[in-house]
Amino acid sequence: MALRWRTSPTSPSPLGAIISYLILGFWTFVVLFPLYWLVITAFKLPVHVNEGPTYIPFVDFQPSLHAWRYILVDLGNDTLRPYLNTVVVGVTSSILTLMFGAAATYGLSRFTYRVRLATALVFLGFAVLAAVGIQLGLPWQLAVAGGLGAFALARAAALRRVGGPRLGNADIAFWMISQRMLPPVAIVIPIYILFQRLGMLDTRTALVVAYVAANLPIAVWLLRDYFRTIPLELEESAAIDGANRYQILWRIVLPLSLPGLVATFLFIFVLAWNEYLLALFLSSAKAQTMPLLVAAQNATRGPQWWYMSVLILLMIGPVIALAIVLERYIARGLLLGAVRG
Repeated sequence: MALRWRTSPTSPSPLGAIISYLILGFWTFVVLFPLYWLVITAFKLPVHVNEGPTYIPFVDFQPSLHAWRYILVDLGNDTLRPYLNTVVVGVTSSILTLMFGAAATYGLSRFTYRVRLATALVFLGFAVLAAVGIQLGLPWQLAVAGGLGAFALARAAALRRVGGPRLGNADIAFWMISQRMLPPVAIVIPIYILFQRLGMLDTRTALVVAYVAANLPIAVWLLRDYFRTIPLELEESAAIDGANRYQILWRIVLPLSLPGLVATFLFIFVLAWNEYLLALFLSSAKAQTMPLLVAAQNATRGPQWWYMSVLILLMIGPVIALAIVLERYIARGLLLGAVRG
């Protein structure tokens, strides 16, 4: 008896499969060709780029290390310093963002907050007045005193149980992520003035603080779904055995959320690695990052794409390597968040 392969009723027809593979192949070419072009351009001489287009190494042109030698050897510290700044700022801000985001997300997913709307408005009102006072030239000590006064009033209102509508955990989470709806150009000037008054311009610390503040809402928003998938029974069992909240978070919640933490870390790291606008305003020479260096090369050198290609490859190389190493955790983290969402 001849054997016959059974196909699923939902499997596509041979023609449909061919069309699907053709579309996927075309889209793969569209995605990968710019990367291929970038790589071969980094190994071209200026004459090959200007006379181009040339596509195949050793056939259309002879590869050369001219551009690499200029960027890595001739420029030397002018390339190394921005690269180290990008690594230090990106890694540090991503780790701090993940730490603060995990702690905030655990609180939002395990505790119920019912903040009075009037209390929140009082606190925000005093914060706005303090910021305006600084801009008008008032001493920063007065602004700090105003912030402490706002906190005291908000706390007193909470203890007295002032009536009115309440804000829950979902409102707090939405308020945090809604800050990302503002275009960065709308807030970059106040941020610049703040760090100027603090004397922190052109420092790595300023970039780290700014990146943590900018990316923290995204970290909280992404980690919420991961933390919600952890059964509460595990934490209750640990509490019965004598574990406190910090031990539960460190020994149970974080290990079980490792795929989500890795996926969130990589996403935050890419945002910090490629950030341009805040770095443009908060740094000039000592704390310059790679995006600024690439933009400066383009502005000063015009269409010298062979040097630009080397710089871009130096930028995307660590991110691609990190994604490959953490691929297993990233896939699990994204799948976990998608299933929960």
